[in-house]
Amino acid sequence: MPATRKKAPSRGGARAGAGRPKGSTTKIKIEDLMASIEVQAGVPYGDLLARNYVQAIHREDWNGVRDYDKAFMNKMIAEKVEVDVNHSEDVVAQKQAAFAQAIAQITGINPKG
Repeated sequence: MPATRKKAPSRGGARAGAGRPKGSTTKIKIEDLMASIEVQAGVPYGDLLARNYVQAIHREDWNGVRDYDKAFMNKMIAEKVEVDVNHSEDVVAQKQAAFAQAIAQITGINPKG
């Protein structure tokens, strides 16, 4: 190997010229994309999705229907309401006692002193 040539690093790290070029435009934002689709289609994006879903059903495009079902279910599940679980004092006391007993078995220390 000639003395003027450097061996390339073999363990990652920064590389000259890597990444997005300076002055490049920002990535496409989903909001901008949806707004552009709505302008081009002349209807809100949700209406367009619903129309395409119904058309897939009428065409008996079951793969397309399945894909729409998955997309809609993923969206609904992602936006589901979080359930707040409240335990009564009895349940909390039972859990505390079980936890104390488990700790006592692990450590050999009597929790009641």
